[in-house]
Amino acid sequence: MTIEFLITSLIVIASPGTGALYTLAAGFSRGSRASVVAAFGCTLGIVPHMAAAILGLAALLHASALAFQVFKYLGVAYLLYMAWNTLQEHGALKVDDKVDARSALQVTVNAILINILNPKLSIFFLAFLPQFVRADEAHPLAEMLTLSAVFMLMTFVVFAIYGLFAAGIRDHVISRPRVLTWMRRSFAGAFAALGARLALAEQ
Repeated sequence: MTIEFLITSLIVIASPGTGALYTLAAGFSRGSRASVVAAFGCTLGIVPHMAAAILGLAALLHASALAFQVFKYLGVAYLLYMAWNTLQEHGALKVDDKVDARSALQVTVNAILINILNPKLSIFFLAFLPQFVRADEAHPLAEMLTLSAVFMLMTFVVFAIYGLFAAGIRDHVISRPRVLTWMRRSFAGAFAALGARLALAEQ
């Protein structure tokens, strides 16, 4: 474990992306508990990409143009769905003071799918993780698993902070209908923009 790995990971995690955006939206609309649930879901959504990188499946995704395009457009379609859903009064930004088991599961599933349906994450980890494993490492797989666990822990903490901040100011937002409408449109536009960026992404 090096300071370079921790700093690089923090920069990558803290940079605005779909996971952070969704966690903020959950905090604004449903409060602190939902924001932590969303952060947890986004963290779980990283697991398949890290597993793919460790097992070498990401290399196949990188090599196969067809596989990459299929995966990519599934992600684009889901982000556009999230953009449309966010605009709805009872959609992703539905204001709800109580988060029951059903809504918590919905938040978790959305958060997981948002991160899973992004082929660039697998390719990112394929290039990212090996850089921090020494060539003479006796147990490279164990080292990569350790680095992955630390990255996931940092992801959860940073996203939870984002979400709890949003939850902390939600009362100032939901008490103003115009602000809430503007917020829905802004989040919907951000999801659509991220979908467009993914659509233009190359391997």
